[in-house]
Amino acid sequence: MILRALLFACLAASPAFARSVTDSAGRVVELPERIETVFAAGPPASVLVYVVAPETLTGWPRALRPEERAYIAEPYRDLPETGRLTGRGGEANLERLLEIAPDLILDFGSVRDTYIDLADRVQAQTGIPYVLIDGRFENTPEALRLLGEVLGVPERGEMLARDAEATFAQLDAILAEVPEAQRPRTYLARGPDGLETGMKGSINTEIIERSGGVNVADDGGRTRGLVQASPEQIIVADPEVVVTWDPQFYERVWSDPVWSGVAAVRAGRVYLSPTAPFGWIDRPPSLNRMMGLRWMARLFYPERSGGDLREETAAFYKAWYQVDLGEAELDRLLRWAEGRPPQ
Repeated sequence: MILRALLFACLAASPAFARSVTDSAGRVVELPERIETVFAAGPPASVLVYVVAPETLTGWPRALRPEERAYIAEPYRDLPETGRLTGRGGEANLERLLEIAPDLILDFGSVRDTYIDLADRVQAQTGIPYVLIDGRFENTPEALRLLGEVLGVPERGEMLARDAEATFAQLDAILAEVPEAQRPRTYLARGPDGLETGMKGSINTEIIERSGGVNVADDGGRTRGLVQASPEQIIVADPEVVVTWDPQFYERVWSDPVWSGVAAVRAGRVYLSPTAPFGWIDRPPSLNRMMGLRWMARLFYPERSGGDLREETAAFYKAWYQVDLGEAELDRLLRWAEGRPPQ
């Protein structure tokens, strides 16, 4: 009964649709002339909305943790937790969605049939426009331009899209000079023991492969997604570089006998990815990976990348996250990002 009443009230108050957009799934979605509030269907969408038009974001799928707050512009640190409609642990229900009553629902990620069906069903049940934007990494510039148009801020969408294109172009120029055989063999270590990883071609390791690393978790495409590796497989793979976002693993890897013979550990080439306000590798797999791409290219090809990581990080956070980082915030963020072993 409550849901039915909320649904009636939402439909009755819906603004007249004044324009239409074709989303990444080819769906024609009718939109109000002005969009002031956006419900992000999941964490990747919340990053996209925050980067393009933070003033429209109705809340975070998961409330910010204390250590993340300083890396988000102050007006948006205390936005409420809304839950999520998509992905693992999707717990936001229609009643909660109708209480928020956004002008738009946005999802950023896969545009497979499952997500199209969800978008169509939720849009039909609530009367709220639901737009799907392709979240593949290579689609980043197009995603920024599309959302900029949808939210009425095309200039910002274009500015960020050009920045993304410049990053991709700079990296492609580097990779054009590096034969495949000379690219660093890399392993993504997830979890406190480092034995969870992403197979080549998975969304979790997309940034490694895009930045010119050779993912050692490769079975010729037979397996995708996250897998559990064995110590024996790690020893046989013998990666030259290990990247992780888990501080427990980073602390223990230097003295763990399982890892002591691995080339990356012997050479001190184990790197702890920053994770605030969002992970640089994945977590979530969204626009936050653009800074991770720049960071990882430096790890792989320092002699070709140039510049200063602190300066580039501060500039990225200012342009994309609209926050000015002080020296203390940069120190915390980058403490082990350049591979300094713990003392």
